[in-house]
Amino acid sequence: MLQPNAKQQSQSMGLPGRDGGSGYLARGSGGPASFPQTPLVVDARLGNSISPRDLPNGQGESVAVGEQYLVFTLLEQEFALSAEHIQGVERLADVTPVPNVAEWIRGVINLRGSIASVVDLRVFLGLERLPYNPRTRLLSVDCNDMVICLVVDSVSDMVPIAQSAIHAVSRQASVTHWIAPYASGSVFLGKRFIVLLDAARLLFSDKMQHYS
Repeated sequence: MLQPNAKQQSQSMGLPGRDGGSGYLARGSGGPASFPQTPLVVDARLGNSISPRDLPNGQGESVAVGEQYLVFTLLEQEFALSAEHIQGVERLADVTPVPNVAEWIRGVINLRGSIASVVDLRVFLGLERLPYNPRTRLLSVDCNDMVICLVVDSVSDMVPIAQSAIHAVSRQASVTHWIAPYASGSVFLGKRFIVLLDAARLLFSDKMQHYS
């Protein structure tokens, strides 16, 4: 089993295991200074790194002003996280299982020299677990020095979203109950309906931090 080194252990969250032992959510090593100014999107299969701006842009050739968001899918619905919190996008591989942890934790991964926990976002949200396929992706999400890798159904594109276009979650009945606690808003882009997620609410939620 992969184990954090001394520096990584000091950054790990000590959490109770199911049997009362010591489980954990491993934190990626390094602080903000170790992250690139423009988050890298990494495809482990291709073995190279690209900037998020090189992903397909949902706005086509038109120039849109707004914060960049990475769009991904769960249960055939589209969700997005701010690109500033995305360290990378990779294919799911080489996950080391960890005993006595919640079922939504697949294990840990050596992420370019750092140990990070891998969370199946479907199972975390109480959705049906599905077999992984070639479209399954691993999102490395960083917020306040906490790095968690989220397994999602697929990744769509990068889109710029203006703050003025974002609707409050309370006004959108179409935001499902299982994602609402982690949603910061929603937006319509043409015929697309995208729910925006708050990285801090998700990574530092009580369920993510104190599981049994």
